[in-house]
Amino acid sequence: MSVQRTIPLCIPDMDDAEVQAVAAVLKSGWLAHGPMNHEFEKLFAQFAGVPCAVSLNSCASALFLAMRASGITGEVILPSFTFVASANAVVTGGATCVFADIDYDTCCIDPAHVEALITPRTEAIMPVHYGGQAADMARLAAIARKHKLRIIEDSAEAIGATCAGKPTGSWGIGCWSFYPTKNIATGEGGMLTTDDVALADRVRAMAGHGIASSTWAREKKEKPWLRAATFAGYNMRMSNVLAAIGVVQMKKLERMNDARRKHAARYDALLKKEFFDLPVEAPGRKHVYQMYTVKLKGADRSTFLADLRAQGIGATVHFDPPVHTQPFYAEQLGFGTLELPVTMKVSSTIVTLPMYPGMSEDDVGLVAEAANAAARKHRA
Repeated sequence: MSVQRTIPLCIPDMDDAEVQAVAAVLKSGWLAHGPMNHEFEKLFAQFAGVPCAVSLNSCASALFLAMRASGITGEVILPSFTFVASANAVVTGGATCVFADIDYDTCCIDPAHVEALITPRTEAIMPVHYGGQAADMARLAAIARKHKLRIIEDSAEAIGATCAGKPTGSWGIGCWSFYPTKNIATGEGGMLTTDDVALADRVRAMAGHGIASSTWAREKKEKPWLRAATFAGYNMRMSNVLAAIGVVQMKKLERMNDARRKHAARYDALLKKEFFDLPVEAPGRKHVYQMYTVKLKGADRSTFLADLRAQGIGATVHFDPPVHTQPFYAEQLGFGTLELPVTMKVSSTIVTLPMYPGMSEDDVGLVAEAANAAARKHRA
């Protein structure tokens, strides 16, 4: 079987509504951080069920600012099975990474291993919600309370996911991504959510050069030209243009996530379990399938992927190599001999198949058929 048309890994769900929103901002002349940021932040805070949301230029910036604004300088426990941005935020934020193993079924951090790694130097836990699946936040929150630890959630891949009925990003400091592959997209962009008003104010100032008020807010003052930094900050703000896209995307989120869940159910029905371990929606959690990932059983992954890609199917891998084996972390920080058996097993077998709201039933069927055939063909 050969796919007759290209089916990419992801296509953002964009239409005339986003075009019109961007055009309105361009015509307004206010391109930097402005009124649409406030609207986006308001919608996102309501969605996350917290009082504060701060729009930023990336999830990486949100993670970094969460570290800095919290004053964390000790150990942070996080999974190695993640994009390197999670660990980079810990290191650049001035703290120390402690890598925990993951649960095989969900690919999220293993709470039992987290608790075993806690020392007097531990200050925070950074769960990474993988591919649209929430980590076991009920257990992690209990561990954090017991040991008086901060929770910083890498919610980049889980916009709309829940655990015990509570949204990801509301269990601690939530850090979100709006990269084109995510559940909502602005191109680049991120958000930080928190129920700590003072922390949100610190983050806003840190993201804006250490100045407590934004340019838009100062325009309403008697002397808008007065800008006084109270500390040395950064420039990590989101533009008014991208925020306008975010506002439109927020209004589509439920529909887009429903489509992802529908496509995932079709994949589940069509993919052969003799060839793949399929994604699991853990009890008490809502999976929003930012990615649809399978674990190959007995097939060579490189030839399997090459086969699909030759047919125009944008299959890929998230994530290999795991962070602790990457040169900086393995060689310079000394994690090269760390043993994380589940992480290594998952990272060597995981495959990401195309997933986006605009896929048709035929698209999902073609990918599943091609994946089954390739897995059979390339069995070791």
